Parts: sequence; structure tokens; C-alpha cells
Amino acid sequence: MSQGQKLRSCPLDIPAKDLERCHSILGVASWHDLAERSIFLTGGTGFVGKWLLATLLDANEKLGLNSKITVLSRNPSAFLSAWPRIAGQVEWICGDVRDFAFGEQSFDFILHAATDVVRQPSPQGVFDTCVEGTRRVMALARQSGAKSVLIVSSGAIYGPLPQGMTHVAETYMGGPDPLDAKSAYGEGKRVSEWLAAQAAGAGLEVKIARIFSVVGPHLPLDEHFAVGNFIRSALAGEDIVLKGDGTAHRSYLYAAEMAAWLWAVLLRGQSERAYNVGSDESFSLLDVAHKVSHRLTASAAHVRTLVKLQSVHTPQHYVPAINRIRSELGLPAPMLLDQALQLTASWNHYRGV
Repeated sequence: MSQGQKLRSCPLDIPAKDLERCHSILGVASWHDLAERSIFLTGGTGFVGKWLLATLLDANEKLGLNSKITVLSRNPSAFLSAWPRIAGQVEWICGDVRDFAFGEQSFDFILHAATDVVRQPSPQGVFDTCVEGTRRVMALARQSGAKSVLIVSSGAIYGPLPQGMTHVAETYMGGPDPLDAKSAYGEGKRVSEWLAAQAAGAGLEVKIARIFSVVGPHLPLDEHFAVGNFIRSALAGEDIVLKGDGTAHRSYLYAAEMAAWLWAVLLRGQSERAYNVGSDESFSLLDVAHKVSHRLTASAAHVRTLVKLQSVHTPQHYVPAINRIRSELGLPAPMLLDQALQLTASWNHYRGV
């Protein structure tokens, strides 16, 4: 069987080894907490949602969980057209996260991973999707008698880190600039966390996962994700161009680990508590670009920056401290970036990108 055929035999074309990695990290006992349970997922057709859905479908099949899965989507038919193999394994609610209709369904677990920051036409649209989407999801949680809700938030809630801070912990109380329109996403996520926390109690647990930068299969290569753009350029044999001076620091968690960590937060995290989800292995974007260039091209592609480096410059960091998720949830150290990049590039190569 070719590599391409192997991919198509797995849920949403995610490699079998990645699914196994997720299951191994989370552990069989945690998966069995979902046995015979009803699970509702928003954002199931986006990057994070695809990984949550695929890993759950795989665990459902391999471990005989008999979980009932319902996914919210604006266009289920388009998604099923791309991945017809999952037809019959998922129930769908068609609608927008801000105002979707729900009836008398009963759900045990709700995972709220929907925030469309790419297609929203304005900062107001991004903010409204975060806030009104969370309001609607929490209303569903109350009506459906849910036991636990996972809010997929973002490291953007911390805003720019102060000079000298290289890794941000969940206890940091900074935030985005409320007067900057570009803060719509970070501010929206902050309000989403607040709304969810207020709904906790009376039998409902709320867990919060703040995702940082990620890499892996299904990461868009043509949107606002820097590493995705780097990989696209490298695979096309083009120069890798950085819009800034390349000094900003990022870290990248491999998607299989991201999925395992999110399930762990839902199933083992404390209610009304936030967990950073990301690698703590920090690199400048210029270093990341060079890693992509040297690892993914036969002859290293040229890396260019559009902004000249200033003689006196303090790098901006967007990197999490992950002591809480490792000590409280018992999760292992993340995969190194070199391996994560290679796996991502290989997947896109076999998919014909």
C-alpha cells in the first residue's frame, strides 16, 4: 500500500503514527472516560477541530468507545465531500456558531474550538464570533446537561509580553491593547474565557486551553501562519520571505501532541483553570525559516527579511511556560521542532501540495 493510500485509510488523512502518538500520550484510561458518552464539537472542520475529530473517531473505532459525536458546521456537505469515509460516523448541526439552532439534544462533553479569524471581514466580526459563539455554546451546555466544556482559547489573551519575559505562564495578568483593532482576537478570547467561567458550577465544569503556535498536517500553508507560509515556499522551491526582521520568537507544538493535550485538559484538567498548550522550545522566526529551508529543500532556499534589523532591538516572544500542563496533567515533553517540520512537510508532499 502506498503512503497516499495509507493516509486515505485514516480519519481525515491523518497519518496512523500521528493518531497512535496522540493515543499513547493521552492514555487508554482517559479515552475510556468518553465511552458511551455524547460529544459536541464546534469548529470541527477547522485545523484544531479536524485533529480533535480525527483522533476521537480513531479512538472510537479502535477502543470500541461507542461515543456519539455531533459536529457544528456551516457546510457539512462540503466537508463530507472531501472526506466521505466519515459519513455515518458523525451527526451534524448546520449553522453559524453565533446563532445555531439546537433542540433537546443531551451532551456529556462539549468542545468549543470554533473561531474563524481568516474569513471574518473585520475586527468586529472576529470579536463577535468569539463572544457570541461562546454565549451560544454555554447556553447549549446548560440546556443539554453537559458535564464538562473545553474552551479552546489562545495565547493571544496575554498580549505583548514585557521586555525580558521569554516564556509566559498562565498566572501572567497582562493583556492586549484594547485601543488597537488588531487586538480583536485576543480580547475576544479573553471575554470568551470570562463568559465560560461564569457559567461553571452547578454540575458543569469548564476547562480552558490556551493554544500557541502549532505545526502539522492540515495546517494551512496560504494563510496567516508564518511557518505554513515558510513550508509552502520551500516545497515550491521559492525564496522564503519574512515580513518582519525575523527576530520575533515562536515555538511550535506538533498537532498530534496538541490534540492529546486538549483531550487531557478536557478529561483531567481542573475546572475554571487555564492551561497553556504549546511547545516551550523557542526559536526566532529567522531560525525557523532557515530550519525549513535546510530540511525541506534539496538545496537550501534563500531566506529574506523585508525589514532591516535594528542595531538595538529587543525580540518579541510568543512562547508558553508549560509547567502546569506537565506537572498537573502528567504530559511528556513536546516533540522537537526539527522532527515536527519534517513530518509536516512529508504529509504535504504525499498529499501533493
